[in-house]
Amino acid sequence: MAMLLPGGGGEDDDAHPVSDINVTPLVDVMLVLLVIFMVTAPMLTAGIQVDVPRAAAARLTPPEPPLELGMTREGQIFLGKEEVEEAALPQRLAAMHAETPDRAVHLRADRGIEYGEVLRVMGLVQQAGIQRVALVSRPETAR
Repeated sequence: MAMLLPGGGGEDDDAHPVSDINVTPLVDVMLVLLVIFMVTAPMLTAGIQVDVPRAAAARLTPPEPPLELGMTREGQIFLGKEEVEEAALPQRLAAMHAETPDRAVHLRADRGIEYGEVLRVMGLVQQAGIQRVALVSRPETAR
């Protein structure tokens, strides 16, 4: 008993073997998994319900905002919005650092200033004992 299949070698048969993959079951499984993850994800991040006890402990204070140190193109140095002479800067910063030692300094310098000038002021900040110094920049706009 022989079985005739399409493309089975008949003389007038122009059919070629069909090699299609049925992706319908794969799509069905993926959609089911998507729905399961969409339903369970909010439950994972919400946590469990806990009745927390009350305590007389003081609230934690948030960290101090950083000191803003600015340098203009003309060579002026500002601590916050107040202009400061370069010679007095280390003493002022050391006094502020003694009050709040965890406070950082954000250095905002004009882009026209030479790199060496910015490094010199960063050295003055470190002379005052402040090790946490960050340079402030703006994000680059799309061209």
